[in-house]
Amino acid sequence: MHYAFLCTQVQIYELEEHKIETWREVYLQGSFRPLIYIAPGDSLFHAVYSLIKNKIHRLPVMDPASGNILHILTHKRLLKFLHIFGRTIPRPHFLQRTILELGIGTFRDVALIHDTSSIYSALEIFVERRVSALPVVNEAGQVVGLYSRFDVIHLAAQKVYNNLDITVGEALRRRSLSLEGVLMCYPHETLEAVIDRIVREQVHRFVLVDGEHRPCGIVSLSDILQALILTPAGLDRNSL
Repeated sequence: MHYAFLCTQVQIYELEEHKIETWREVYLQGSFRPLIYIAPGDSLFHAVYSLIKNKIHRLPVMDPASGNILHILTHKRLLKFLHIFGRTIPRPHFLQRTILELGIGTFRDVALIHDTSSIYSALEIFVERRVSALPVVNEAGQVVGLYSRFDVIHLAAQKVYNNLDITVGEALRRRSLSLEGVLMCYPHETLEAVIDRIVREQVHRFVLVDGEHRPCGIVSLSDILQALILTPAGLDRNSL
């Protein structure tokens, strides 16, 4: 959508007629990668490793004999399973440490968008920063919403993609579906408390805020799985 809006030779409504093959060849221009997948016999550790190492959100489970996709694994499904299964085994002590102590999440250079900024500005940030969601802040710098890439897909579904000059605040008010809202947590909350809440609320991320609801970081499902599975195994993000 961002590419089509910039390109004067492409009418943005033509996106409705484009095939996936056209999108891959024209818009990705050779930057796409082979399909990342795992086999049914692979471990959950390997599934988490594949998701985080390759920075993907969905991991197909493929039957090696037929090539059929049997399941799609996501961060949310894996964390929910671990949350349920974890009740039957001794809980690691680091679950009682705070998010800030453990350094879980992004605390520096957090990508934000003001509620008075345009949807097009949000698209630019999504492309340039390669993030999937933006905390929306008001004039006082307080978090008032969350604008995600799924919101952009929703615009396309509503066929209002020619109106990218509306503000992010207006777009949030026009939501006709109950999409993921903004949920906040504090740096002093324990990892266990954050996991319990994020599983219960079924969201992909929390915005870390201070006492006045000003953003100071982001904690995603990927960050939590990294802390639960890969870091204890000696695999930090820099080594992936």
